[in-house]
Amino acid sequence: MAKNNRGKGIKKLPNSGRGECPVCHRTGIKLLNEVKVGEKTYKVCKTCKSVAAKKLSA
Repeated sequence: MAKNNRGKGIKKLPNSGRGECPVCHRTGIKLLNEVKVGEKTYKVCKTCKSVAAKKLSA
């Protein structure tokens, strides 16, 4: 089975879903995971999604 639609939704996002992670401050990384801290919602990278709530709340 071909995987022709892989990443199609990411391409429509600004800058193809890439940017700077607010937790680890790496640039050019995919920001696809959303973490809600208080009333704000942050998009973080895959490696920071588990610890993002602790660091962003401080």
